Amino acid sequence: MAGRRDTGFAALAGVAAGVVTIGVGSLVALLTGPTSDPLVAVGSAFVDATPAWLKDFAASTFGTADKVVLGIGEVVVLLALAALAGVLAARRWAWGATLVVALGAAAGLAAMARPDAGTLAAAPAIVGAVAGLLTLRALVRRLPAAPGRPAPDGIRRRAFLQATAAAGALGLVGVAVGRAISAGARGAQSARAAIRIPRPATTAAPVPAGVDVGVDGVGPWQTPADEFYRIDTALVVPQVDPSTWTLRVYGMVEQEITLTWDELLAGDLVEAWVTLACVSNPVGGDLIGNQKWLGLPLADVLARARPTADADMVLSRSVDGFTASTPLAALTDGRDALLAIAMDGEPLPVEHGFPVRMVVPGLYGYVSATKWVTELRVTRFADATAYWTDRGWSAEGPIKTQSRIEVPRPSSSVPAGSVVVAGTAWAQHRGVTGVQVRVDDGSWNDATLADDGGIDSWRQWSWTWDDAEPGEYQLFVRASDPLGPQTGAVAGVIPDGATGYDTVRVTVT
Repeated sequence: MAGRRDTGFAALAGVAAGVVTIGVGSLVALLTGPTSDPLVAVGSAFVDATPAWLKDFAASTFGTADKVVLGIGEVVVLLALAALAGVLAARRWAWGATLVVALGAAAGLAAMARPDAGTLAAAPAIVGAVAGLLTLRALVRRLPAAPGRPAPDGIRRRAFLQATAAAGALGLVGVAVGRAISAGARGAQSARAAIRIPRPATTAAPVPAGVDVGVDGVGPWQTPADEFYRIDTALVVPQVDPSTWTLRVYGMVEQEITLTWDELLAGDLVEAWVTLACVSNPVGGDLIGNQKWLGLPLADVLARARPTADADMVLSRSVDGFTASTPLAALTDGRDALLAIAMDGEPLPVEHGFPVRMVVPGLYGYVSATKWVTELRVTRFADATAYWTDRGWSAEGPIKTQSRIEVPRPSSSVPAGSVVVAGTAWAQHRGVTGVQVRVDDGSWNDATLADDGGIDSWRQWSWTWDDAEPGEYQLFVRASDPLGPQTGAVAGVIPDGATGYDTVRVTVT
């Protein structure tokens, strides 16, 4: 029993030292940049090493909460390792110290590997590890069962617990202060608040009054900006000052150009309704949204650079190092592919790419929707790869025609008689031409389409199931585009998007 208790005290010492390490690292990162914070650096390294199947699992299971789950999991693992370091240090100091040094070195290397790493990027990890080592050494010396100390166990236990609590509290204060100051010091929000969006040279076509199907339970045709899904690789949202932002266009071009924020605003800005979708969106999923965007046509920017005849891809790069491979044709064929600066008449939210991001109709975000974009390299698919294509996803990601049932909800009960079935379908840059609903293995029935908001936006639909009788049923939906109905073949999201019919099981009472 005493052995277990002694091990528990040693583990507690390690956890307290680990909290101190994290807190000190967070404070030092205020001087060296948010991506050098050991937690951020290690988490970002994990995201970069994520294989396609794990990325799919995280996005489909946790959705937009994937980063929160990653952060919690990272803290749990690090504290478990810290507890192990405490146990080892109590048995032999060199063992525990070696583990702490190894963890600090790993965090330092991860910070130095970030695209925006400065010369002192490893400093938070190093200083944090030193603080953790000193704390662990002091606590191990105060362990209640330290050999050679005859003082009463109760007195020693209280002294140890008090010292451990004090160390842990100081560490937590460091984390809280570091996070609070870092958030308060970010200038992108204040810069965003000062921006006045110019009037577009080309306004979006008027939205028909009937784009919303008018069925309770079906989401709005226009996704509110604060509810728009967010899936990206940034654990810390990049803070980009518009006054210093530039976009470099280079590579296989006749004229390399650099576009500034003022030049972008002075261009002929275009307003367009575009539905964006994540490639990790499962059949019937909600990693998709429709919004009104404002931006400068990418075709105009590329025309200034004059891509060479043998180029076929544009490799866009974010300020945080993320890259996407977009077919050059999709940026120059007349669709509303934009360097977007606004959503719904307001500057882009910081987490959605402020000040500038890419919006390209008809392509999944992983090959087109680069946020915080700073570079466009004109190249060839044969010569370059991008962030997610290096991890097993397809080089080109055209959005597949899909549909979902939103009413009735899965496993719900509905009264017998007339049952309304409704939802949303999408076929960006092709347009939804029809939607059909099926009950069990019956025939397909044509649904009524809501008004069309444009081929780059999704479309709502509804169908009335007359004379529904009591029993258990399964509803199926499929959408059609100009090439025909969507496929019912079931496929996962890897490597280029999910397929299959969305289904809902209901009970008619």
